[in-house]
Amino acid sequence: MDDRTFRRAMGKFATGVTVVTTEFQGEAKGMTANAFMSVSLDPKLVVVSIGHKARMHDIVKQTGKFAVNILRRDQEELSRLFAGQLKEERPVSFDWVNGHPILPEALANILCNVHSSHVAGDHTLYFGEVTDIFMKDEPGDPLLFFEGKYRSIGQ
Repeated sequence: MDDRTFRRAMGKFATGVTVVTTEFQGEAKGMTANAFMSVSLDPKLVVVSIGHKARMHDIVKQTGKFAVNILRRDQEELSRLFAGQLKEERPVSFDWVNGHPILPEALANILCNVHSSHVAGDHTLYFGEVTDIFMKDEPGDPLLFFEGKYRSIGQ
């Protein structure tokens, strides 16, 4: 099959949308990612998949830590910003927790140290050992991605 067919088929799987963040040389860095999942309860592990061409690939490799920020349905603009889809730069407010920049209005912030990594094709799977989790008390719906478009529950 060709690459387009493969991508279209993978787009049939609805995912949540996250922004993976880390601190590098005193600055917050981030990228949008929907290739994220929980892996293990003991130890508590998650995994993010980062393309080798992405700037964040080498940054996470060097820093050895990252945070996964699970976006709310009204945070599509943040997702687009960190995906490089917006033409102009916009300021982003971060909270800082134990050296991790996190997005304060996300549904959840999952702080991790890189546990291990595995090269898989043109991506690296970064397994993160969860060191802390922050969640908002107020309810909220997640931002979703399906068939190449942003969606929300019930849409």
